[in-house]
Amino acid sequence: METIKTIEGDLIARDMRVTIVASRFNNFIVESLIKGALHCLRQHGATDSAIELIRVPGAYEMPLAVEKIAAARRADGIIAIGAVIRGATPHFDYVSGECMRGIAASGRQHGIPIGMGVLTTDTIEQAIERAGTKAGNKGEEAALAMIEMVNLIRKLD
Repeated sequence: METIKTIEGDLIARDMRVTIVASRFNNFIVESLIKGALHCLRQHGATDSAIELIRVPGAYEMPLAVEKIAAARRADGIIAIGAVIRGATPHFDYVSGECMRGIAASGRQHGIPIGMGVLTTDTIEQAIERAGTKAGNKGEEAALAMIEMVNLIRKLD
């Protein structure tokens, strides 16, 4: 039986410039996600001098910052970190939808990997679970995905 050629990214972040775009809104959740992302980056070889942290007011403002970073090729990969928690109005749907669409569009348009660490949860408890307790740390998972995709794109180029 023939072997199928498989191409995949590895998890080495040694020679990688990374920008984290983090929302200040729901900061008590976001800080845990940032810590998870930083821990992951360092664990996989990234140096602090190669990591940039950019703060934006909220999730709705994230796509513009991500677009500017991607267009300028400031980083090899971006990690988007935020938390949108459902309330009693449709505001959640508009903010989360625009945030996700805008960030994804920048990644596709500029060919830059973006780790999606923006939580969209129904409750504060769900957000807390995903920021480092029961459900792991989604900031760490976003960093892992970004590292792997940067390395995969490098192999594909």
